[in-house]
Amino acid sequence: MSSELKQTPLYQKYVDSGAKIVEFGGWAMPVQFTTIKDEHNAVRNNIGLFDVSHMGEVQIKGPEASKLVQYLLSNDTSKVAVGKAQYTALCNEKGGVIDDLITYQLDDETYVLVVNAANTDKDFDWMKSHSDDFDAEVTNVSDQYGQLAVQGPKARDLVAELVDVDVSEMQPFDFKLDVTIFDKKVILSQSGYTGEDGFEIYCDSNDTVAIWDGLLEHDVTPCGLGARDTLRLEAGLPLHGQDLSESITPYEGGIAFAAKPLIDDDFIGKSVLKDQKENGSEYRTVGLEMIDKGIPRTGYKVLDLDGNEIGEVTSGTQSPLTGKSIALAIIKRSEFELGKEILVQVRKRQVKGKIVKKNQISK
Repeated sequence: MSSELKQTPLYQKYVDSGAKIVEFGGWAMPVQFTTIKDEHNAVRNNIGLFDVSHMGEVQIKGPEASKLVQYLLSNDTSKVAVGKAQYTALCNEKGGVIDDLITYQLDDETYVLVVNAANTDKDFDWMKSHSDDFDAEVTNVSDQYGQLAVQGPKARDLVAELVDVDVSEMQPFDFKLDVTIFDKKVILSQSGYTGEDGFEIYCDSNDTVAIWDGLLEHDVTPCGLGARDTLRLEAGLPLHGQDLSESITPYEGGIAFAAKPLIDDDFIGKSVLKDQKENGSEYRTVGLEMIDKGIPRTGYKVLDLDGNEIGEVTSGTQSPLTGKSIALAIIKRSEFELGKEILVQVRKRQVKGKIVKKNQISK
């Protein structure tokens, strides 16, 4: 493993545990500790623990922080408040998704935007380059944070035992500041990337190891990037760089709920997104479930039953939960019909599948 790769505070833990380590977005990360299937099933049935400290954090602070945040992001950020985070997109002038991210408002003048690891520097540079007209400072604070994700149907009960606040009523994207766990102060967010109930813990980077070790003293399975990918795909959640990109808009990429082009405030890409909302986009993202044997992979062509190309697979795998081959694909909007049979070009074979709802590809 190249010494040039970035390492989270838990890197030595991966090495000591014998985890399989790979390069991901410039980071040395565990793809699996045992097997992807076992880790996947631990999250679906019990509790899995992920190190996501490689994710980036960009702070926007100042009297006009709220105005800058809205100008940069596609969602209606007036809905963001202390205690309520928001999923959104950072778009370019053509409406393409530079990154998808989560926005946290820490106080009246301070926001932290949590971005994808591989995009951190690019996102920071983009935000900084558009901040000159606003009385707000943009700072890359990624090195200050560690981030852990506790995910699974029993995650809430465990977290409730370990923290000093009531988490029983927390809903998706609720968060609490100044929470204590293992004598460490953290931000506790009801969020994740698995389709399961769970929490994300934002801590001082120096506290990451202590919190990781404390959680693993309980009935918790450490999980790597492999299970994270199969879990998010079963849940129909997009991955930037595959299902989302700078040439795919929120309406095309299946995250239309994160675009609010009808609000009064201006934001980058608004005019393109307004047109797509009112008139429809040429393409849309769908879920696929294969009928014949064969695993659809990123870049495989999607065809109609007459062999005409109508789109391509953006993410695909075999579901550890059901054993079915599933995928997300971007296709011509005119070809969309739930239950419609299609073909996927899997190497030299054309494999039959059908269009399903994105959040039902694991059912």
